[in-house]
Amino acid sequence: MSTARTSSEWIVEALALYLASHHTGTRVQRLYDALRGWIQHGELHTGSALPSSRHLAQSLGLGRNTVLAAMDRLVAEGFVVPRRGAGLYVADLPQPPIGMTEQAPATDMQHLSRRAEQLLSFCTTLNGGQRAFAPGVPALDRFPCERWQRLLRRHQHRACEAWMNYQTQGGLAVLKTALCDYLRLSRSVNCRPEQILITQGAQQGFELIARLLADPGDVAWIEEPGYGGAQSCFVSAGLNMLPVAVDEEGIAPDSLPPDAPAPRLIYVTPSHQYPSGVTMSMARRLALLACAERHGAWIIEDDYDSEFRYATPPVASLQGLAERVPVIYVGTFSKVLYPGLRLGYLVLPERLMDDFRRANARLHREGQYAVQSALAEFLVEGHFARHVARMRHCYRQRQAYLREALAPAVAHGLVLSQGQAGMHLVARLDSLEQERWLVERGHEQGIALSALSRFYLGEEKMPGLVLGYAGADEAEIARAGGWLCQAWLSRPDPAQA
Repeated sequence: MSTARTSSEWIVEALALYLASHHTGTRVQRLYDALRGWIQHGELHTGSALPSSRHLAQSLGLGRNTVLAAMDRLVAEGFVVPRRGAGLYVADLPQPPIGMTEQAPATDMQHLSRRAEQLLSFCTTLNGGQRAFAPGVPALDRFPCERWQRLLRRHQHRACEAWMNYQTQGGLAVLKTALCDYLRLSRSVNCRPEQILITQGAQQGFELIARLLADPGDVAWIEEPGYGGAQSCFVSAGLNMLPVAVDEEGIAPDSLPPDAPAPRLIYVTPSHQYPSGVTMSMARRLALLACAERHGAWIIEDDYDSEFRYATPPVASLQGLAERVPVIYVGTFSKVLYPGLRLGYLVLPERLMDDFRRANARLHREGQYAVQSALAEFLVEGHFARHVARMRHCYRQRQAYLREALAPAVAHGLVLSQGQAGMHLVARLDSLEQERWLVERGHEQGIALSALSRFYLGEEKMPGLVLGYAGADEAEIARAGGWLCQAWLSRPDPAQA
């Protein structure tokens, strides 16, 4: 169906609804009022074709003279113009001045909930399309697009009819099997394919965990500083978040006062803490498992950036160490492959799998089975492992480019994190005023800087910048890094910032 024909049908349907709900005035007047109002308010754009009078009369059950009378009036008043042999079109009219359009009255019904306002406060850290310094954005320019597109086309072509229907399996079995093999070998995760639930990213996994394992008002211990994506999911579920300090060994529950409320959930990123970059020590892992057992709490292990380690070998998962403590392992392909893939997974205790599978099918539906099938082959044929190896080398190089660009500032006292793993560095700053000044200057230059203080929930915030380097090429890193270096060197004194 052509665009013009589609637009014509939409106009007919809208007029039918309007005439059915408005009963004052003659049919000519009501037809005229509807079209004139839509034209004046821009809902019918300049140059839009109107349906023919014959089509309108037949579709709306009106006499053709009724339609012609309304159209003649619109033509006479200049709202529509005739084109010889082509019909009537919306005229090119000046737009009403700003402030002249009718505004809906402000009522309490327009106010967002308190949970919504809290949730939106986490949205300030989202990437706005910038690649230099954007945390968590992989090297999209290095993804094997042609090979992936060939896989997608083949699996789409072979897709069975059943995949077009609603699904409740918790993900395609062949993908869960391939993923299970990968996790057992590379991450020491103790699981079977039947324990894996495929989700539309890690965020969906966090939401399911918060809704199914905790009630509104329950306490979740969160790393401080911590990942805003998980924090936003817990806020939307109505949980009370208790920030727990992170030191050089990871989350430190011993830093809490003795009367701190017991947790229902404990969220951690042990392989590469986000955003500080530290790796949880073995002693701290065992202590955390013991703490969770005392409180009867669930541990949520977000295995963030575990694939990208540069100076030390990969660390076994926390889930693989747990024997008596329930640990839910959360992973995603967004950072390893590309964010638009929207596929992640949970590794669940067997007793939870059926409940999570049914809840996920009800709340979020399942889909993308052809994509899941292609991803399974991507894993089985070794493409995934080779891509990870290439990206590990690429990100090591890009981190070196960023360090080189910032070297003059480092020589004058700028402190960068060790960068032994992951896709970003943290630059420590002297004050929150200095952090704010650099973020504002970067915005003026079109460079998006992520303030470290935004990752804190408590009042005591450490100033700094979270500098993603994985998604930018050498030229972008050199440009943005060079600017940041000069900006830091020319920074005002904290008292003057």
